[in-house]
Amino acid sequence: MVAEEPVPGVGSAGRIPPGQRHVHGWPVSHYGPVPRFRPERWNLRVFGATASGETHEWAFDDLAGLPRTTVVADLHCASGPTSTGHEWYGIPAATVLDLAPPAPGVTHIMAWAEYGYSANLRLGDLTSPRTLMATHHNGEPLTAEHGFPLRLVVPHLFGYKGPKWLRGIEYMTADRRGFWEERGYHNIADPWKEQRHSYQEQPADGPTPSARQGR
Repeated sequence: MVAEEPVPGVGSAGRIPPGQRHVHGWPVSHYGPVPRFRPERWNLRVFGATASGETHEWAFDDLAGLPRTTVVADLHCASGPTSTGHEWYGIPAATVLDLAPPAPGVTHIMAWAEYGYSANLRLGDLTSPRTLMATHHNGEPLTAEHGFPLRLVVPHLFGYKGPKWLRGIEYMTADRRGFWEERGYHNIADPWKEQRHSYQEQPADGPTPSARQGR
């Protein structure tokens, strides 16, 4: 089990980033409809700047053979709510780099979900020991509303960086914005730095002009 490091403070309130409010339970929040799961059609793809130049794919049944871990962490929504003490169980995200190595020069990834939803991450965000592709929550399989069969969990960033219904990891040699990042949300999304909106970004926080123009 990988536990979230405690933050100085008293009780759960000590784990609440500035500007956030503690909420009980696990509110459902997503953009668009809940996709229908079809196991015979489902796969997870790793593509883009892979070391071999090839796309790697795993069917739903293949997931059972991958390593597993448990992470206990809080969940922070950029709109303000923070819920605490979630127990996530799933595949360490760093496993992807072992099974499908990136090419030299890869600095970022794009996490792709159903219906074309995407979230960009620095490579180090993906390889964090607390980042995982979750299949279970608090000992139970994820529900459809919460991302079954696979949800990316990046506990040290705001929730929009962890797509539900994960379907692909794209390796990138330059950063580019994902779905919410293109719509005014912060490119990095560190809740402890209150990085909610793109107007708060420093020059080094977002893609370079050449990267944006090369999309």
